[in-house]
Amino acid sequence: MKREIHRWWSPRLQKDMEVVVYGHWGFSLLLFPTAAADFLEYERFQLIDAMRPLIEEGKVKIFSINSINNESWLHSSMMPHHKALRHMTFNYYVTDEVVPFIRDNCKGSVDIVTAGASFGALHAANIFFRRPDLFKGTIAMSGVYDLKAYTKGYYDENVYFNSPEDYIKNLSDHALLEAMRHNKKIIISTGQGSYEDPQSSIRFSQLLWSKGIPNDLEVWGHDITHDWPTWRKMLPYFVKTKF
Repeated sequence: MKREIHRWWSPRLQKDMEVVVYGHWGFSLLLFPTAAADFLEYERFQLIDAMRPLIEEGKVKIFSINSINNESWLHSSMMPHHKALRHMTFNYYVTDEVVPFIRDNCKGSVDIVTAGASFGALHAANIFFRRPDLFKGTIAMSGVYDLKAYTKGYYDENVYFNSPEDYIKNLSDHALLEAMRHNKKIIISTGQGSYEDPQSSIRFSQLLWSKGIPNDLEVWGHDITHDWPTWRKMLPYFVKTKF
């Protein structure tokens, strides 16, 4: 399996950021880490090994990026306003730097699907719904789609516009809604075991349907917990069967 690590100085984030690329062909899967983890997290927890057959056959090419959650919502001593601003700069890093990098790495226009687990699921879904013109779909695993779950009561415009449950509920822009509705693949998945929150996924899926946005809700069993064995099962299954 081809594996490359790329690094550049991010003008948006004002720091070096790494991306690891797995594979040589296929649609592009953009992975967002959980919590405060880094770009190699999915490799360390054997999810890349679980994806290896799909990568090697050219079904998918994976791009795994760093998070900056420990510089925003998970930074205990940072002022909430600054956390929200830092969160917003991360969005622009993804859309203005990572997306062009993926296109250049793939030698042209390519379908890009976002994906992540836990806090990474919120990021993956949020980036997709903010910019459906850039992405083909999203695979959100074991997520909560209300950013306020992470803000300790803080709320401002930047929280609102990064909390999909909030802004989609009030979304009326026809062109933006149409971009979410047509020729996209949206997967909202959860288990029902320990530390999972299936109601968050069910509620978010129902909200999308209320806006005419088709999506696949996958609620797995009570033995499916909020942990890596779950995501090592889910992601290969969704990539293999739904893309």
